[in-house]
Amino acid sequence: MAISDAFHIYDTTLRDGAQQEGLNLSVHDKLTIARHLDDLGVGFIEGGWPGANPKDTEFFKLATKELKLKNATFVAFGATRRANTKAADDVLLRALAESGAPVVTLVAKSHDRHVELALKTDLQENLAMIKDSIKFLRQGGQRVFLDAEHFFDGYRANPAYALEVVRVAAEAGADVIALCDTNGGMLPDELSDVVSKVISDSSARIGIHCHNDTGCAIANSLAAVAAGASHVQGTLNGYGERTGNADLIAIIANLQLKKKQEVLPAGALEEAFRIAHAVAEVTNVSPSARQPYVGVSAFAHKAGLHASAIKVDPSLYQHENPESVGNDMRMLVSEMAGRASIEIKSSQLGFDLSKEKEVVARLVERVKELESGGYTFEAADASFELLLREELAGKKPSFFTIESWKTSVDQLADGSVTSRAEVSIRAKGELISSSGSGNGPVNAIDRALRNGLEKLYPELAELELTDYKVRILEGRLGTGAITRVLVESSDGHGEWSTIGVHENVIAASAMALEDALTYGLIRAGKKPE
Repeated sequence: MAISDAFHIYDTTLRDGAQQEGLNLSVHDKLTIARHLDDLGVGFIEGGWPGANPKDTEFFKLATKELKLKNATFVAFGATRRANTKAADDVLLRALAESGAPVVTLVAKSHDRHVELALKTDLQENLAMIKDSIKFLRQGGQRVFLDAEHFFDGYRANPAYALEVVRVAAEAGADVIALCDTNGGMLPDELSDVVSKVISDSSARIGIHCHNDTGCAIANSLAAVAAGASHVQGTLNGYGERTGNADLIAIIANLQLKKKQEVLPAGALEEAFRIAHAVAEVTNVSPSARQPYVGVSAFAHKAGLHASAIKVDPSLYQHENPESVGNDMRMLVSEMAGRASIEIKSSQLGFDLSKEKEVVARLVERVKELESGGYTFEAADASFELLLREELAGKKPSFFTIESWKTSVDQLADGSVTSRAEVSIRAKGELISSSGSGNGPVNAIDRALRNGLEKLYPELAELELTDYKVRILEGRLGTGAITRVLVESSDGHGEWSTIGVHENVIAASAMALEDALTYGLIRAGKKPE
């Protein structure tokens, strides 16, 4: 059998993942994400519940026309027929049949208490609902999977009935019965035991659908696979209600890299980092830096001891090659850094310091001294590179000097607030006075600097301040609190971060902006004065 049928990777980002608090996907968003999921090589993409809401209905109409999937099969999600009705007369079931999706996943109750309290029907009618719904869709030529909702809680309360749901669904023609840990309360050893018993007591093909309420969704999914499940459901980046669903990328990477089980097309896993972050841009949910495999910190190293070992062999402190998932190793420069950290980080920035022992020693000491005063270079690569260039050249790279600045903030009678800045800049032998206004004093200083410098350096017109973060640090030894400012900038081709530290937030911001513009000019190919 092909990979997609021998073992199913089933993505439910567009339906279950979209239930995450604060996540709201448009039809266009869902189409975009579906294309990314197909690029990842998943076997099935669950698109939503056609007929249940206008957005999902519209999505399925467009998907059948616009989505040309290379790897995945499109899936519609819905429920079994209502109690005491015929399958052919159920409006939502007919919407599934007419959705154009070749596969339908039906959700059904497998917990006796839920049948009686939530569906308000009896146990035999629930079994008839499952049987009739599957047969109705199968007669129309669709493949059917069943999500056995609350299965593990149901098995704990009434194992005979939970198993009967599995038996009836399989006999009616369901290809897969996915056991759902709907409340997310299972632990791996308990879940593995139940999956093993279900597989031994039935002839059905078993899948797994886990939520992360105990922090075990990934581990539970892998435990189910080890027990014999051959269909795994999850979401990209672990999106989902409450604490989320099982993170599908971590499951896939663990299966392929640790268990040597090929579950994606060749080379697809190397796209994981790109796709995880591309989808995060669409959902507008900031990606977790500490996400396994594809987080930006997943292969980041800070301690000098680690760096020394990594110089010899990266595998000494990395469980996998980051390139296997499309990620990169990052060396963080901090007060914990030693010579090896500085050398590796500098090499990543394009500077070979292997024969510059004195420069490395000075950099180590300067980094430790500056970080003790509030700097953090692990979050400001551009400021570190400027420091590195200063040590190599014997002077700080400079295109201009801020001689002085002044800001004012005014609230007008209509309640609007305006900020204005005046700066004096020395550049190319000239003393330039310039002003600017903005929505805040930092924005005003940024515009004043550009207004004064763009005639000499037109490249600055391409630069944009994309993010601005302020942190107030605790006072030390009786001194006042100091402020750390991180500025992120972009020239349309890349982004960089710079830092400023001062007792005054505007002064710290001006320092970070000066570094940002200086680094931007270096990126543009300009030579410092």
